[in-house]
Amino acid sequence: MSEVKKIATRESYGNALAELGEQYPNLVVLDADLAGATKTSIFMKKFPDRHIDCGIAESNMMGVAAGLSTAGKIPFASTFAMFAAGRAFEQVRNSIGYPHMNVKIGATHAGISVGEDGASHQCNEDIALMRTIPGMVVINPADDVEARAAVKAAIEHEGPVYLRFGRLAVPVINDPADYKFELGKGITMREGKDVTIVATGLEVSESLEAAKMLEADGIAAEVINIHTIKPLDADLIAASAKKTGRVVTVEEHSIIGGLGGAVAEALAEKAPTKMLRIGVNDTFGESGPAKALIEKYGLDAKSIYEKIKAWL
Repeated sequence: MSEVKKIATRESYGNALAELGEQYPNLVVLDADLAGATKTSIFMKKFPDRHIDCGIAESNMMGVAAGLSTAGKIPFASTFAMFAAGRAFEQVRNSIGYPHMNVKIGATHAGISVGEDGASHQCNEDIALMRTIPGMVVINPADDVEARAAVKAAIEHEGPVYLRFGRLAVPVINDPADYKFELGKGITMREGKDVTIVATGLEVSESLEAAKMLEADGIAAEVINIHTIKPLDADLIAASAKKTGRVVTVEEHSIIGGLGGAVAEALAEKAPTKMLRIGVNDTFGESGPAKALIEKYGLDAKSIYEKIKAWL
């Protein structure tokens, strides 16, 4: 059996920008002194005249991006999630969200899988922050195939988009030959009748592995990949909830205000269902190897399996 290919979605981001640069001459890329880390350096080497390093001034970068969008450019403002959603929140809200500018925010190094950089850089609050901004689209791709497709979809969407990417290499679970990305549409990765697992980002592959473990115990888990957290595919989730009667959300983000919160809100209105939220439990992260942190915070396949099994 061949080994599953793994690639970090931040690399997918850099590669996609460089590939799409020819097709979209209005595409410009900004970064805040982190081109090597965010992988926007791949675009910079190919299109040096369309790359702007704004220095360690993320809030200013968002303002520059907003200005460029008024001149017909499609700017991608790139930096770590903690700085994009955290440090620059006011500028994202007032300069991009409020006037509904056509700005795309490429936020890399999200979640605890940032690893050794520690709690100050492990942003587990960005989805919650960004989904509160009116008109902001929030995307959290699961793998390389989905991340590349998400960048293209963001370019084609008129309005602000927040894209969340990771530092850790994750398995490629989608087939590029038949994969179709549609903003606001979830994907049923696996059919089931006993419980619905709604996952996002790197937790999609972990949830698929957890579903295999549950299957060995005679539990048929339906797995839904929610790559677009806003707008949320509430109809798909509600339909699955009505079928299984139990819903579990899995995310590398705080269980407050992220995917779990969004799904709970949707189900409360459409199909009240028993729920279990798996994510970061109202705590800060810590420094350590990414994989060890994912295990410690109960976000690996085995932990997901054990939590669902105990809950059921």
